[in-house]
Amino acid sequence: MTYLHATTAALMLAAAMFVAPQAQAAEGHHTVVPADDVKWGPAPPSVPAGAQAAVLLGNPGKEGPFVLRLKFPGGFAVPPHRHTKDEMVTVISGKFGIGASEKLDRAAVKQLVPGGFVHLPAGMAHYAVADGETVVQINGVGPFDITYIDPNDDPRKKSN
Repeated sequence: MTYLHATTAALMLAAAMFVAPQAQAAEGHHTVVPADDVKWGPAPPSVPAGAQAAVLLGNPGKEGPFVLRLKFPGGFAVPPHRHTKDEMVTVISGKFGIGASEKLDRAAVKQLVPGGFVHLPAGMAHYAVADGETVVQINGVGPFDITYIDPNDDPRKKSN
């Protein structure tokens, strides 16, 4: 990046920092979801059976920001997959194991406890496992998708 481009980029960023909050304040509102008001239901069909989901903000299937919580029973696994957009996961409760590979290997997971966080860049193959009942929160920008490395792992392709 040349000095001129770097300076222009810095000025644009500085201007955005002062203009954006005013525009957001005029158009936006806040969302408050007390813990007791989180409404759990079945997870989307793209997630293996047994998980539950609660959308706290937005719609993961549409354009725009969203916040989604997933609750997994102990021993639950999401087989290796990819997303076309970044995924940001925070562990709310339980133990959440995350692995970065096209093959699920429970021994190779990085175990995260409540408060732990992982950023999974778009296109990166990864998988997840729950050690005991686990709740995670996913923040992202939709539409949020999932493509399984092995198409046979895709629960949308399995008959009920």
